[in-house]
Parts: sequence; structure tokens; C-alpha cells
Amino acid sequence: MSIKLNYSKKAINKLSSNLVLFSDEKYSTNGLKKYISNTEFSYINDLLKTSDLKKNLQIFEVNSKKKIVLVSIKNNLKNSDAENLGAEFYKLVNHGKNSEYFVISDSIASKHDSFLGHFLHGLKLKSYEFKKYKTKKETRVILINILGNKNKPSVQNQLKFKALEEGTFYARDLVSEPGNVLHPDEYAKRLNSLRKDGIKVNIYDEKKLKKLGMYSLLGVGMGSIRGSYLVTMEWNGAKNNSKPLAFVGKGVTFDTGGYSLKPARFMEDMTYDMAGSATVVGLMKNFALRKAKINAVGVVGLVENMVSGNAQRPGDIVKSYSGKTIEILNTDAEGRLVLADALTFTEKKFKPKFIVDLATLTGAIIVCLGSEYAGLFSNDDKLSKQLFNAGEKVEEKVWRMPLHKNYDKLMNSKNADVQNINYVGGAGSTTAAQFLQRFILNKTPWAHLDIAGMAFSKYGGALNSGGATGFGVRLLNQLVEENYE
Repeated sequence: MSIKLNYSKKAINKLSSNLVLFSDEKYSTNGLKKYISNTEFSYINDLLKTSDLKKNLQIFEVNSKKKIVLVSIKNNLKNSDAENLGAEFYKLVNHGKNSEYFVISDSIASKHDSFLGHFLHGLKLKSYEFKKYKTKKETRVILINILGNKNKPSVQNQLKFKALEEGTFYARDLVSEPGNVLHPDEYAKRLNSLRKDGIKVNIYDEKKLKKLGMYSLLGVGMGSIRGSYLVTMEWNGAKNNSKPLAFVGKGVTFDTGGYSLKPARFMEDMTYDMAGSATVVGLMKNFALRKAKINAVGVVGLVENMVSGNAQRPGDIVKSYSGKTIEILNTDAEGRLVLADALTFTEKKFKPKFIVDLATLTGAIIVCLGSEYAGLFSNDDKLSKQLFNAGEKVEEKVWRMPLHKNYDKLMNSKNADVQNINYVGGAGSTTAAQFLQRFILNKTPWAHLDIAGMAFSKYGGALNSGGATGFGVRLLNQLVEENYE
């Protein structure tokens, strides 16, 4: 099913057109008379007397061929509220055959100056489906005609919404691909396609990574017949040579756990263990499509954590790009090994203004925060506050968790500089972040987002219909737009 938007000047047929109309939070109907017949006006008013007015949307089936959707716009509406209304509208109309709706935008102008753009944005985000491997292709289309010039999004804002949708959908597409298709070799190949959007892409293969000394990252992929890669994506949209904003993502395309093997149940979900990298890729695509006036770099480590005669063993010691040695006590704590090299490399090569990394890093963060908040760990109060505020505005929420030197003793190794897991027990997400912090060598402002509970939803959320969420693309775009652009 696809959604097609059309800013139209065509006249509606009062007798047969499906309509989307807007009213205030009390469902006042006086402004609707010019769009519907007297009979329909009376019918709607009668039904409203017995309707639950706490609902944001009411749908009235006037006859077998015509529906009228009435959307209540509450006072002090936030942009995220408007997006959620668009998503609710999609749920109402997402059934049956091809359909066409006329959205009348006149009456909303005085309520919220950017309502319509966010309403349609929420509609589009909710409509995403991944059905690439279905042999029976669905061709159903919902055509949305927007009538009236009041409150119509500017051309610039339409482009911004479209870029954000494409970036989010690209991230969701990557996460949704099965592991036999999107292995590291294929992933690196796909990232080359970003060059057409104006992004500079550099791919570091195993030969280059060995020369650089990235044995923390390389160790994770030793058991796979596929290659391991570090890929950098640069967008230079600022007119000056200002320091770039850096975003780093974990890209474990499939995670068996290695010799610290995961249970068979739900292992199929480990195709989404590369969701942090997908967010970074989608974000960079969004920046390029909307011509963001910033300099930004995205860095992703792409590996496959498999079991074989060549695989990394518990007890192995590897040397990271930073020069620090790491004792591998658990091969299923692999994401932090990938990020360790990626973080140090990003800081050293690009000298960024800040670094934000994203990873489906620990199950412990799901125990702590469920699927409502991503875990935020940071060495910088300003960056933390900016991320929290951005998350609240787009409803991709983060909650700050502690980092403290007292946790370091849990990650100190008897045989190396650091061990990759805390075997004492407890504080699983914090000790993982504490591990990562050791690979930020020059006190660059840094934030780690543990998105294990947010990257994939079996049941769907406000702006997604289940599956890959693309969490983080909209959050980080808001962070940049609000504070750095």
C-alpha cells in the first residue's frame, strides 16, 4: 500500500468525496457547513452527541461510498501531537481497496501554523511497510488531496519532511533486510550509492583495517566468511571549515553471540543488531537530501559475528586502534568492540565538535527502560540536555543514565588494559558505556545511545506499524536543526 500526496485545486464533489475536516477540541462543527450537505451536517451533529469526545478522530460513514473524518485539534498542540494525529488517520483508512480523500486545510490555519505539514508527516511515517520479499505484490493506493492554501507547508518545509521520511525509511529498510542478504559485503556496497546524494564515502576493508591496527573491530568478524569494514560518510554543507558533527553506529549485520552463543529462541531478531549503523546512514542521507548547512560525518563498523574454526574465543586478548589491549571474556559483548575502534578513529581523524554513537548494545537497557526510552550515557551535560530536549520534541525519547569512575573497577582486566564484560554482575548497560568511554581519548563531548529497546517493535508504535522503527534519525536531525544549524 502506498500513500500519494497531492496539493490540489480540484473541486470536491459534496455528494461522493471522502473528506477530512478539522475542528477544535470540543468538536465544534459550525465551520463545516460549506463542505458538506445539510443532511450530513445534521447527521454528524446527532452522532457527536453520543460519541466519545476524548477521541482525537471521529469517522462517519455517510453511505457505502463516502466517509467523513473529523479531526479534533486541541489547544497548545505540539508538532508531535499533529504527527500522531496523522498516524491515527492512517490507521483509520488503511483497509479496503484504493481510496481517495480530500483534506480541507482552511479551518486549521488559526490553530497551529505548521499543523498540516506535521499531520501529513505522521501519516507518511506510519504508512511504511517492508514487503520486499512478498511474492504477491500489493498495489493499493491511498490518494490524499490537500485543498486550500492556508497553512500549506512551504516548498522548503515539504522538502525537509520528504528528506526526513526518506532517511527514516532507508534506515528501516536496512534493518528489515535478512542477514543472508545484508551481510557486511553487501552493506558496504550499498553505502557506495550515497555518493549520488553528494556524500563522500570511504570504505576501509580488512586489509586497510589491519594496517590501521583495528583488531578490536576485526576480531568480531573473524568467524565469518564475509569481510569486515569501517565506512565513513562525509557531508560538507557548511560554507566554512567548521569541525564536523560526528555520528557513529554499530553495524553487526547478524549476531550469533559467537562462541558465547545466544539461545536459539528469538535469534532471528539479531538481524537488527546493525540498527545503530542504519540510523547513522539514514541520518546522513537526510542531511544530504535536505542540503543541511552543517559539516557532518557518519562512521559505521560493519561485521558479522559468527561461529567457526576462525572465530574469536573467550579469553583472547586483542589490541585496539587506540593502543589499549582488551581481554575478550564474552564474545557476545561484541558491539562495544566494534565501537571502540570506530570511536577512537572518528575522534582522531575528524576531530569533531561532538560524537554521538548509537548501538543495540545491551539487553540490560530493555530491562531498565523497556521500549519507551533509549539509554543515554554521556561525558557532557550540554550535549545530554540537547539530546533529551530533542527527543521530547519528536517523541524519540532518551533517559540519562550514570557514568562514574567507580564503575571502572568492574571493567579492569587482570591480563589486559580492559575486559569487555563485567562478570561481577549488575549495571550491564552502564559498564558497557563505561567501557566505550575509555576509547574517547581527547575529552571530546560524547554521548552513547543504547537503542536496544527502541530499534525494533513487534507490535508497532505511534509512528511505525511494527518492525524496524528507524529510531534516532528524527531525534538526531532535531538535535542538529535546533542547536547546530
